[in-house]
Amino acid sequence: MQAKNEKTVKNIFSSPMKRQDGTLPLWRIDEAPVPYLEAVETMEAYAHTLIQEGAPERVWMLTHPHVYTLGTSAHASHILRADVPAVATGRGGQVTYHGPGQLILYPILDLRARAKDLRAYVWALEEWLIVTLESFGIDAQRREGRVGLWVAHNGQEKKIAAIGVRVRNWVAFHGAALNIDPDLSYFQGIVPCGLSQFGVTSMTEMLGSVNENEISKALRNKFDTIF
Repeated sequence: MQAKNEKTVKNIFSSPMKRQDGTLPLWRIDEAPVPYLEAVETMEAYAHTLIQEGAPERVWMLTHPHVYTLGTSAHASHILRADVPAVATGRGGQVTYHGPGQLILYPILDLRARAKDLRAYVWALEEWLIVTLESFGIDAQRREGRVGLWVAHNGQEKKIAAIGVRVRNWVAFHGAALNIDPDLSYFQGIVPCGLSQFGVTSMTEMLGSVNENEISKALRNKFDTIF
């Protein structure tokens, strides 16, 4: 259900954000949950190496233990639950939740070799998730003035994926979180991305059952079509 005076954000770029030399990033996939601050430290270090020494680009696929994270626009008052760790982070955006059942995607990409256009990069990141979800029959859309991807479910508009990036010297890191089968009650402990009037959903809630291995495979395949 689309809110009044809001509209779907149309695709604004006609071509994928591919590297000028045609090379593709390396992939790292962690099956065991990685603590959030440990992941941030790893990303920071790898981004520094990419900037200073030209290390290969990398896409990191992982999960986090239960944690609330505060982006650069976050308000502490949007955290309503005290029994979950809360940490500040340098990514853009407000408050969100990470935890088991949610797939975290951290592309560490050199925009100097692609396009020095942050808006285009965020659009491409969203498009990656949109075409992946479409392959499972889920129509995820952008909304003007609202970060992330949105779906219609049970007569309501709900968020299914969060986006938050950071760019340093035109190297992008952090990225996206896709709700596959998380415990959605944890989202009730925050005001997700500052938007109390909208709900949060998952692929499992929409489809009934999902295969995480198939989703991971689809994400890898669709990544190449965009990036």
